[in-house]
Amino acid sequence: MKILVTGGLGYIGSHVSVLLLEKGVDVIILDNLDNARIEVLDRIEAITGKRPIFEQVDLKDQNLVKALFATYPDLDGCIHFAAHKAVGESLKQPLRYYENNIGGLIHILKPLTRQGIPLIFSSSCTVYGQAQELPITEETPLKPSSSPYGFTKQMGEQIIQDSCIANPNFRAILLRYFNPVGAHPTAQIGEYPQGIPQNLVPFLTQTVIGKRPILKVFGSDYDTPDGTCIRDYIHVMDLAQAHIESLNHLISSSQSPSCEIFNVGTGTGASVLELIQAFEDATGEKVPYTLSAPRAGDTVVAFADVTKIERKLGWKAQYTLHEALKSAWDWEKQIDKNP
Repeated sequence: MKILVTGGLGYIGSHVSVLLLEKGVDVIILDNLDNARIEVLDRIEAITGKRPIFEQVDLKDQNLVKALFATYPDLDGCIHFAAHKAVGESLKQPLRYYENNIGGLIHILKPLTRQGIPLIFSSSCTVYGQAQELPITEETPLKPSSSPYGFTKQMGEQIIQDSCIANPNFRAILLRYFNPVGAHPTAQIGEYPQGIPQNLVPFLTQTVIGKRPILKVFGSDYDTPDGTCIRDYIHVMDLAQAHIESLNHLISSSQSPSCEIFNVGTGTGASVLELIQAFEDATGEKVPYTLSAPRAGDTVVAFADVTKIERKLGWKAQYTLHEALKSAWDWEKQIDKNP
């Protein structure tokens, strides 16, 4: 098989690319390096012994996208990660998020739908907003998003579903991720954001290692057992494997619905304070933190019902939260030595 992975040098994309290469798949990574590093290409090769093809392309440039598909006319599938992804940043830069996340998706959908190339779309549990009932199933009603980032995921899903209806030869799977954490067991790749991390775990590990002065816990008097937000934290290796199972399903099950949606999580929620305690237990390190005011756009509680993906794709999370956090710390120590 030959698979296009957009945003393939990013956090999740790089882990999926590794699994694909290990399964003998030819991987073409597309990335504009806006929030990724070119040296990840060397790290992928170090893990797998294979170097994926790399194309530095910005999906906002429709002419470059056309040229890319002309260069690779025999693709078997596309996994689409390329998007800006920070809730807080999207509140400050909404037009940047709409232009990139929606414009880029439309540009890549045109050749995908025309050629009938199946798509796996990187969606998010943010599409649910603050759900009234927990755990969250795929049938949970979507609430108006509290951030432009969340809106781009909701709109992206709708655009893909409409494209499936309009193009009978086009099929897609929408994966609604909960909260990916952790790193590859080799500590060769992991979450490595440009600038100040927008996600909890990389900020936590950077604080513990001394790159940040203190971790702010945003909100401490929510209606939760300890007052802090609750999330469903999933090891990135489990999440990557869900993409492999989704790809196998898309290619082998032609009788299934043209567009399917799956939650990807563990089915268990953990609060921010519980995550901090789990990190300390897993690593023996102390986390310096302070309680701070709530952050705009944050959902209070979100964790997944994963019955559908377990039943239909045979996928289930294998790693514990402690294992995920230990791998994140191993990765942080490695990049501290080899930035």
